[in-house]
Amino acid sequence: MRKGMFALAAVGLLATGSMAACGDDAGSGSGSNGGGSAAPGKVGVILPDTKSSQRWSVDDPKFLKAAFDAAGVPVEIQNAQGDKSNFQTIADSMISSGVKVLMIANLDSGTGKAVLDKAKAAGIATIDYDRLTLNGGANYYVSFDNVKVGELQGQGLVECLTAMKVSKPVVAELNGSPTDNNATLFKQGYDSVLQPKYDSKEYIKGPDQSVPDWDNAQGGTIFEQMLTQNRQIKGVLAANDGLGNAVISVLKKQKLNGKVPVTGQDATVQGLQNILVGDQCMTVYKAIKEEADAAAKLAIAIAKGEKPTSATGTTKDPESGADIPSVLLTPKSITKATVKDVVADGFVTKETLCTGTFATLCTQNGIS
Repeated sequence: MRKGMFALAAVGLLATGSMAACGDDAGSGSGSNGGGSAAPGKVGVILPDTKSSQRWSVDDPKFLKAAFDAAGVPVEIQNAQGDKSNFQTIADSMISSGVKVLMIANLDSGTGKAVLDKAKAAGIATIDYDRLTLNGGANYYVSFDNVKVGELQGQGLVECLTAMKVSKPVVAELNGSPTDNNATLFKQGYDSVLQPKYDSKEYIKGPDQSVPDWDNAQGGTIFEQMLTQNRQIKGVLAANDGLGNAVISVLKKQKLNGKVPVTGQDATVQGLQNILVGDQCMTVYKAIKEEADAAAKLAIAIAKGEKPTSATGTTKDPESGADIPSVLLTPKSITKATVKDVVADGFVTKETLCTGTFATLCTQNGIS
C-alpha cells in the first residue's frame, strides 16, 4: 500500500444537509414521520487509518461520499488515523450530533464494540464496513468473502511456485494484524490451500508471523529476520500489497527479487507495478467501489426511513454466535496477464500505473 498518500482526502470529508430526528428503531430504520416523508437522517462513517492501505485515504472516502451525495443523504466521513482514542472521540461526536446510521471500519474489535454499544444505546443503526467487529452486534455487515481472498492468495502462490518448478519450497507466511478479524479469515483461506501441501511434504512450512497493525515497516523488519534465520525461503505468502512490497524490498537487497514469488492483496498501484516488473506473483482485487456502494445503499435506506433489503446473506460472528445480515462481494485474483482488468474497471488509471519504465511493460501486457 502506498503509505501516507493523500491522507488529507480521508480526514473530515463532510457533506452538509438537513438532519432528521433519530428513528425509534435502529434495526428497522423506521422513519420518524411516516417513513420517507421526512428529510433523510445523517450518516456517520469512521475509517481506520491512512497508513495500512491507500484505500482508506483515497478510495473509500471518494466512493462513499459520491454515493451519499447522489442520494441526497448527508454524510460525515472521518478517519481515526490509527488512533483508538481518536476513533472513540469521533464516534462520540457523531452520536451526540444525532446521526441516524453509524458505519465503522474498526481498528480492533474492542474499540469497535465500545462504539457500536454506544450507538445502539442511542437508537442508531450500525454497519460494520469491511471488518467484522467481533461480539459487536452490528445491525449489518458489508465486506468481501475474506476466506475466498485468502484462498486466491494461496492458489496464486502455488501456481507461481509450480510455474517456477521449485521443488519442496520453504514457504514463509507474513500475516496481517492479529487484531483484524479479516486477517484471521485471509489466513484461514490461504492455509486451507497451503496446509495440505505441508502435510504431504510437497512444501515445507517456514516462518509464520503476524504483523501488528498491518505496519509495513514492521513487516519488512519481521521478514528480514525470517530470511536471516532461513535462507531457504522460496515463497512468501504476504497478506497484502504493502507487506508484499516490504518483503520485495528485503529480497532486493539480497538480489532475490523475482526469484522468490510474493503474493499481495488490494491491487494497489505499487502492487500492480511490482507484478508487471516480475517481483510480485499476484494480488487480489477487491472492487472497493462495489463495497462502498453496497454499504451506502444499506445506510441510505435506513437514513430515508426504509427497511434495507440488500443484505441477503449472513455472517456468523465467531465470538457471539450471532448471524449478522450481510452483503459479501466476490474478490478476483490478478496476475500479470490480468492487470489490464483492474485498469479497464477504472480502479487505477493507465496514467498513474504506466509511468516511466512501466510504460513499456504496460504496452507489452495489453494495458490501454
